[in-house]
Amino acid sequence: MNILYLHGLDSKLSSEKREILEKFGTVLAPDLDYYQNPNAIDSILQMYSEVEINVVIGSSMGGFAGYHVANAIFRPALLFNPALIRRSVPQNIPKEKESYNNLKQIIIGQRDEVVSPQDTLNFLVGEFNPVTDFYLRLVPRLGHRIPVELFEEEVKSFFKKLCY
Repeated sequence: MNILYLHGLDSKLSSEKREILEKFGTVLAPDLDYYQNPNAIDSILQMYSEVEINVVIGSSMGGFAGYHVANAIFRPALLFNPALIRRSVPQNIPKEKESYNNLKQIIIGQRDEVVSPQDTLNFLVGEFNPVTDFYLRLVPRLGHRIPVELFEEEVKSFFKKLCY
């Protein structure tokens, strides 16, 4: 299984989180420069056009990119505090096909000070698609950073839904 992990704007995949993901498959975690590349989503799709990606996982800006990459390649996604509406760095969104019939598990910190939880919920309501299998978890005291324990819990939950 190939797991595509997309990091946030000013972060990288930590070794602790990589170890968690490696229990489920091969981790592909490109080093993305969202500042210099306003077409990061297209770049990701081109970078992995010859590789079978089974699932997409992303956080913050990587959650935003992961949402659109997952839609483009029709794969399930686990997204942590995805910056779906507002981003401090402009990014172009490629045209997507109509059907989003892939699972999306989205974790939202209700105390996120970087990505507005309300904006994320508004986006999801506006993008509602009756064929998408959504699992939404609002975490009351969670800010923007995802603790390793919560990351592990959600990764296990996500792969359980996929029968792994």
